[in-house]
Amino acid sequence: MHVLDELMARGLIAQHTDLNELREALDSGPITFYCGFDPTGPSLHHGHLVAVILMRHLQRAGHHPLVLVGGATGLIGDPRESGERTLNSVDTVKEWVGSLQSQLSQFLDFDGDNPARMVNNYDWTSELSAIDLLRDLGKHFRMGTMLAKDTVARRLASEEGISYTEFSYQILQANDFLELYRRYGCVLETGGNDQWGNLVGGMDLIHKTEGASVHVLTTPIITDSSGKKLGKSEGGAVWLDPELLSPYKFYQFWLNQADADAGKLLRIFTFLPLDEIEEIVAEGANKPHLRLAQRKLADEVTTFVHGPEATERVKAASAALFGKGELSELDAQTLSDAVAELPSAPAEIGMAVVDLAHETGLEKGRGAARRTIASGGLSINGVKVTDPEAVLGEDQLLPGNIVLIRKGKKNLAVGRIERS
Repeated sequence: MHVLDELMARGLIAQHTDLNELREALDSGPITFYCGFDPTGPSLHHGHLVAVILMRHLQRAGHHPLVLVGGATGLIGDPRESGERTLNSVDTVKEWVGSLQSQLSQFLDFDGDNPARMVNNYDWTSELSAIDLLRDLGKHFRMGTMLAKDTVARRLASEEGISYTEFSYQILQANDFLELYRRYGCVLETGGNDQWGNLVGGMDLIHKTEGASVHVLTTPIITDSSGKKLGKSEGGAVWLDPELLSPYKFYQFWLNQADADAGKLLRIFTFLPLDEIEEIVAEGANKPHLRLAQRKLADEVTTFVHGPEATERVKAASAALFGKGELSELDAQTLSDAVAELPSAPAEIGMAVVDLAHETGLEKGRGAARRTIASGGLSINGVKVTDPEAVLGEDQLLPGNIVLIRKGKKNLAVGRIERS
């Protein structure tokens, strides 16, 4: 399948300039293309993955990626839908540039016959004088066009308005495309669909200054079956940095997607063959309780972002929590991540199990806990408690100094033992 046809079939293209001309350029290639990532935070998030995956598809088809981390544009800030961005310090942005470069280096091939190249727009933007900006770049931009861009127009109509700093962002991004065209022969810019106006601005600037035709295409903003932006209900970004969001929680995010969304997300966020995805979705429809599509989605995306070892640790932790694995074999960090959302209470060696059941909220009192033990419904670390007078022993401590107490099959809680 032609790479453009595959991108379309996977739902990875939202808007584009002349697709037939782009197809001809790709067929006459290989071409050089780029996508930009601004360091507005310490990590990429799941929304950036869409752009990264499109780049990977194009690289696998033989084309040359330029990965731009915006050390300059990150100091300015792309206009938001509402409210002015807080300008981060130069040192903070520089640190975030390094973080994003490190993350992005994991997702594309920077070696071999078709290596990706990392670039930073600070290298050329920092050399621009005010005269250069106004005379050599500004003269090619028309105020009417700049004011008409959706985000700018909305901000102008709002009470807070828009600063000249954010208003000028579109000139700097357009200049990035021009510089990469001149330096590396870059003829395609990709980016999120909310960047369409900025991408077209770069294309127009190249046409005006170089008389050349180049191409742009955008990836969609991913929404779920209800029309809500993916991850919006999570209360924050689904970070790719394991220090900001553990691999366990990252895995659970994908595992918890709705049946109606799983097939779409498999096409967008994985590299599985399309016919294999259809088979997984069809089988999952016949066995919805197994959540086959969601499990495959979580496996593939977590492996892509965090590696196969992290995925196996996460799966082992999930299995062990529900009695299908050995809790004591888990590492302390993975186990801690797995139980982070469970009810918990302080505990100590020698504490009565019935007291722990009460303190964690699994039981309303000691009497209720005793009755549950008598009926065989209470366990510590997956081992059934048979003695109503049982106490916690040193040998029951799991990595991280915790014990897992369970009532029935699904009610779990954690006792946390403080050690100096």
